[in-house]
Amino acid sequence: MIQVLFSVIFAEMALIVLFIFKTPLRKLVIMGLDRVKRGRGPIVVKTTGSTIFVVMLSTIYSVVSIRKRWIDEDGNVTPTDQILMAQHLLLASLMGFSLFLGLMIDRLHHYIRELGMRRKSMEAVNKQNRGFEDGKNGASDEMKSLEEEASALRLKIQKLEATVEEKAKEASNAEANVIALKKQSDHFFLENGNLLEENQNLRAQLRSLSK
Repeated sequence: MIQVLFSVIFAEMALIVLFIFKTPLRKLVIMGLDRVKRGRGPIVVKTTGSTIFVVMLSTIYSVVSIRKRWIDEDGNVTPTDQILMAQHLLLASLMGFSLFLGLMIDRLHHYIRELGMRRKSMEAVNKQNRGFEDGKNGASDEMKSLEEEASALRLKIQKLEATVEEKAKEASNAEANVIALKKQSDHFFLENGNLLEENQNLRAQLRSLSK
């Protein structure tokens, strides 16, 4: 029994060392424990642990009984009782230590699995953030190109407005010239009419003089 417990303790210590240091064997150990925790594995492990715990309590009870016998017999201890007590103490210590190491292995396995899942989730979040940043950069490039196009269109609009203003000025100048020419033509018509009247008057005067 003692040799079996020592073997179990050394095996558990080896598993803990494999958990602590990141080696290729750690993945194999984690995969093995994952398979053990599936199906009926947890029931078997709990049953074994409960049995060891009950045996440990029984061994502790035997140690307490031997101790009471020593007290009742006023310290008269036989070599057999000493050997039995030492053996029971060793068994109880080994069983308690093995249970403690088993609990440590279970917790380490749980924390390593949770840490791996959180790392995967963090990597996924980082990938999403990178994709978002890339999309943001692409959107910013598109915004820059659109702003450049908008500025070019603004320049074109300003140029068109300037040409329209020039054309409007030219049209207003042409209209003013037309109005001035019309006034001059009207003035010429009036002068021409006056000259015709004067010419007729002069002809009438000449005719009257000739008679």
